[in-house]
Amino acid sequence: MTSEPPQTPVDIKAIHDRIYQQSIFVDRLIEEIGKVIVGQEYMVERLLIGLLTNGHILLEGVPGLAKTLAVRTLASTVAASFQRIQFTPDLLPADLTGTMIYQAGSGEFTAKKGPIFSHLILADEINRAPAKVQSALLEAMQEHQVTIGDETFLLEDPFLVLATQNPIEQEGTYPLPEAQIDRFMLKLTTTYPGKKEELEILNRMTTNQPLEVKQVVALEDIAKAKATINQVYMDEKIKQYIINLVFATRNPKEYEELSDIRGLIEYGASPRATIYLATAARAHAFLRRRGYVTPEDIKSIGMDVLRHRVIITYEAEAEDISSEQILQRIFDCVEIP
Repeated sequence: MTSEPPQTPVDIKAIHDRIYQQSIFVDRLIEEIGKVIVGQEYMVERLLIGLLTNGHILLEGVPGLAKTLAVRTLASTVAASFQRIQFTPDLLPADLTGTMIYQAGSGEFTAKKGPIFSHLILADEINRAPAKVQSALLEAMQEHQVTIGDETFLLEDPFLVLATQNPIEQEGTYPLPEAQIDRFMLKLTTTYPGKKEELEILNRMTTNQPLEVKQVVALEDIAKAKATINQVYMDEKIKQYIINLVFATRNPKEYEELSDIRGLIEYGASPRATIYLATAARAHAFLRRRGYVTPEDIKSIGMDVLRHRVIITYEAEAEDISSEQILQRIFDCVEIP
């Protein structure tokens, strides 16, 4: 594997210069978030990738790992509208999207918009809402629009859904359909902090001092960064590497080295995974202040893009083999350019 700049007529230096100019806010953003969130660099970086690519994110982890706090803190540092929606079994689609209100004076119905009309949406415990609510959220996530009565309203840009779910308490939950899970660009699994981080959490959270962050990023900064990310160079060999990884999840039998996972994958990753893997890798390179994508960008972000798109068989479940273990085998075996 090499991290040397690619030999290409593309002006990598010009891209580097644009990235340097458009990524100045990233350090300020991470510094502000760090005033509240201890450690969790992996989660914070992935949240930034979602913000910079309009890629929805699903955060999964046991309670108390600062998932909700991290999203709320990110929203506080950006000059964007934010809404937290607590998903419950009695939530109705109208509670999310809004409804038509009758105006007695004019005798007409007007639309009263719901909390979904914000730039950043925190969907807390998303798997606690029934199917009709999930369907309403799905339209907003995929089409960037909401239908209220007979009217369709476009959502503002950026529009980003950051959803959390608890993997250990399944009573009273509605598992997300595969079609909806596929709409999330990344699925993150948060883990416990180390002893050093936990001590810092203890010191910070047991004082009476309020932890406050400032707005340090404007929407214009985000828009400029997005345009620059789209210009990050991706070599044809890197594109082929992405294709090979995705196809290995669909047809492992075509790879001799993957003979041990044949029969363990029910459904492989969709073409949406190919698109998201390329998009997220460009954003990952941007955060590294690099104007081109390397195989390491693909491997770093690949598990988060693919873990929720590979559906394992009953045989894999019986053998206690997870999609992450299968994907790790694929990353280990598919040839790196």
